[in-house]
Amino acid sequence: MSITMTPGAINEVSQIKKAQNLGDETFLRVSILGGGCSGMQYALNFDTVFDAVLDTKYEFGTVTLATQKKFDPHFAGTEIDYIHSESGTGFAVENPNFPKSAGCAGCGH
Repeated sequence: MSITMTPGAINEVSQIKKAQNLGDETFLRVSILGGGCSGMQYALNFDTVFDAVLDTKYEFGTVTLATQKKFDPHFAGTEIDYIHSESGTGFAVENPNFPKSAGCAGCGH
């Protein structure tokens, strides 16, 4: 499986769906927006349109996660977590294929 979700992330997505009265047809979609000096940029959004030709679906108990098939190789080993820390809370996408501080040419890193 390319992508995994921690129990904390699964719980948080379930709570958000419940709070927003989103139906069972609603799933979480993860996309790659691009990369740069600080690593890859990801988007997490709720969606209801799944295209079996273009998308891959992952089931995590009560939560369904989807992504475009073209992103599958880039998500190998990726974990989505929900973090509670002193600096704040939010979803974290840990992708071993693209370290956060990889730097790039011209950044001065």
